[in-house]
Amino acid sequence: QVHLVESGGGLVQAGGSLRLSCAASGRTFSSYVIGWFRQAPGKERTFVAGINWNGASIYYADSVKGRFTISRDNAKNTVYLQMNSLKPEDTAVYYCAAGGRLRATVVGAYDYWGQGTQVTVSS
Repeated sequence: QVHLVESGGGLVQAGGSLRLSCAASGRTFSSYVIGWFRQAPGKERTFVAGINWNGASIYYADSVKGRFTISRDNAKNTVYLQMNSLKPEDTAVYYCAAGGRLRATVVGAYDYWGQGTQVTVSS
């Protein structure tokens, strides 16, 4: 069992940066693949970035490549999403999720979800 809590969201102007954190509880956190997803109003939840247990495998959605960076600190049971050069279309609720399938990019591949954190990018 893994309990996830996101933080770090907020309001930022286009071109700005935010760093999201996903804090986890549970002794087996380090064994999970962690993914970040986002959901804009009226739209489906979509994959943003994922990282395997030791950070050796990292993958991004094309829409965020070169702007977002995912990382993890297993000693702190935390995964981060550094978001730079933010655009208004990045506005969404951002969720972190834990699962076991390497390089998974679909919602159904993840077993545990946080409550989400709102990111709003103004133009």
